[in-house]
Parts: sequence; C-alpha cells; structure tokens
Amino acid sequence: MSDILEVKNLSFGYKKDSLLFDDFFITLKKGEIKAIVGASGAGKSTLFELILKNLKPFSGSIKSSFSSEVFQDPYSSFHPSYTLINQIKDVASIDELESYLKIINLDYDLLLKLPHELSGGQLQRASILRAMLMKPDLLLLDEPTSALDNVIQLEVMSMLMKHLGSMGMLLITHDLELAKWCADEIIMI
Repeated sequence: MSDILEVKNLSFGYKKDSLLFDDFFITLKKGEIKAIVGASGAGKSTLFELILKNLKPFSGSIKSSFSSEVFQDPYSSFHPSYTLINQIKDVASIDELESYLKIINLDYDLLLKLPHELSGGQLQRASILRAMLMKPDLLLLDEPTSALDNVIQLEVMSMLMKHLGSMGMLLITHDLELAKWCADEIIMI
C-alpha cells in the first residue's frame, strides 16, 4: 500500500539558526494513526502548516494525498456569517450526514445556525463532521477532542477509528493516554 503522507529530510524553523525540524521523517499509510506529541511550541501545529503547504520548508520534501483537517480552535475554521450546513455543503457531499450526526451526538438543527450560536464542543463536532464528509485520504487532527467532554471524546475517537480503512490519520495531542490508546505510533517532538 502506498503512502498517503511522506515527509523526507524536512528542515524548518522560524529562524535559520533555530530549527524546529532538522532532517525530520514520517510516512503514513491508509489504515494508520500516528500521534505527534510534544510540549507547546515544539512545532506540532507548524508540522501541519508545512504539510498543508501554508509554510515552505528550508529543505526536504512533503508529499500528501487529499487531506482535510480539524483544528484545535473550531471558531477559526468556520466563516462567522454563514450557516454551518452551507459551509459543509460547500466542500462535501451530505449523503451520509444523518449517520454521522448520530455518531457525534449533534442535532441537525444546530447545523442551520451560525458558528457563534454553538458551544465550543458543538462547533468542534461540526468541524469533525465536515472533515469526515470530505472523504479525505489523510485526516489531520490538531487536538480534535480537547473541547469535548470525556464521553463524547471517546465516542468521536472511536468513530474516527472506524473509518481507518478509507484513510490515515495524523493526530496532534497533548494527551499521551489518548495517543497510547489510539495510535499505531507515537512521535515525540
């Protein structure tokens, strides 16, 4: 099975003399979850920005298949003046919407609202919903469950893991126990 993510010999830093990554390497295949764990400021979110080509590495290469992402702050990932359902329809098919709504414990009526009308946990579940409905090969998850209570966190991660046959996941988390529970490999940075 071919890699859906291949990062080779990556070097990057915000200053040339202070590298966050020096000859960094990671690969990911469909069916795998790898967790990136590290202290604040270690470069976890920067790695996602590099994968998404929002930042340019000093050297090395990054190849990735079609991806969608779930960011830590759900309020920054939705436009404030459009309903959630319209923002989901803009990027994804809603054929499987009903089944996903049940799994992530979200009412359809909430999708008819504007982002600021939802709680952080509700909006994060909507963000996960949108990312899943996009049917990515690679799902980038930046602290995707930090705004959710423990029961919903477990349900959402279990739901995500059920879709591993069709995608691979790269998870950023501060929760080492969560990483140990769900990841095939934990990468400390």
